[in-house]
Amino acid sequence: MRVLICPDKFAGTLSALEVAAAVAEGWHEVAPDDEVVIRPLSDGGPGFLDSLALPAARRVRVETTDPLGRATTGEVLVDGATAYIESAQACGLHLLTEAERDPKVTTSYGLGPLVTAVVESGATEVVIGLGGSATNDAGAGMLAALDAAPLDDAGYALPYGGAALAACARLGGTPRLRGARLVAATDVDNPLVGLHGASAVFGPQKGAAREDVLLLDAALARFGEVLERDLPTCPVGLAAAPGAGAAGGLGAAILALGGRRESGIDLVRRLSGLDDALDAADVVITGEGSFDHQSLRGKVVAGVAEAARDRALPCVILAGRISAGRREAARIGVTTAYSLEDHFGSVDEAMNRPAEGLRALAARVARQWSR
Repeated sequence: MRVLICPDKFAGTLSALEVAAAVAEGWHEVAPDDEVVIRPLSDGGPGFLDSLALPAARRVRVETTDPLGRATTGEVLVDGATAYIESAQACGLHLLTEAERDPKVTTSYGLGPLVTAVVESGATEVVIGLGGSATNDAGAGMLAALDAAPLDDAGYALPYGGAALAACARLGGTPRLRGARLVAATDVDNPLVGLHGASAVFGPQKGAAREDVLLLDAALARFGEVLERDLPTCPVGLAAAPGAGAAGGLGAAILALGGRRESGIDLVRRLSGLDDALDAADVVITGEGSFDHQSLRGKVVAGVAEAARDRALPCVILAGRISAGRREAARIGVTTAYSLEDHFGSVDEAMNRPAEGLRALAARVARQWSR
């Protein structure tokens, strides 16, 4: 039996590699002779760089800052004239404690040094994985790091964070990109503002209260107008553009800089060797922390399930919790799905013992599928 294990991360508990390792261990407890292939995946969020199989690429360490401006170190991947950046290394929610989460003040500034490092090294295309961010500043911090700081009416630089953008009057310079083209790798298609925008949909998980969401949405609407007016590369209708709301509005900044959006899972499929691994598999196991309605809209599990369906392969989902409908899941190619929440009987146990639960669920699946 040839088993392909290709999960996303379980946010807040395990990386994609740790998830895959636990599943492989559980499978081998039941079927030690089966051939197991591991391909940890990402749709642009945490783990993006680790999911890319680029043997000629080199990793470069870059000193940068986290969402609260504290010093940290990130990595970029340089493959010829193309560079890959994982925005979560500077903007990630995992870099903050729960008490520190406040999208009114968190900043994307740390992404700027990562972009600068690869641009100055000669990269002509910069692919930025978006996801898992603690920020909601529409890339204002990143732009400040690239010499285009948001300014108020008096010409003073605004404080960092999304809330301050309500007072943005103009940009203080031209972003330094040396002609490099930016690509936003994300499967989030939310606009910048509104009911389905960055603040309303993703703000609460970053620490925003209801009144904060309203404040941030208005601030991002104002900043979107400034970007559209001050950047000649900005498309008309930026605030409503699909993907502009990705990573707290980082998608909007990339689009405003003349960048384009590309499906994160499609890019990872192409650069991870996933398609070749699918061609050789007999059964596919994927998963993520929460398998919900958003999972069905182009995230890792949807991309894997659809690719498995196209090859008539069974696809099993292992998740922390499941709220997606069975019929909708079957439509994208999911054969069956199991959750840690159901296995343990509680969310707390699922969060506290994810690796143990994944090993047990994988052993259960192996008993059903291994021949």
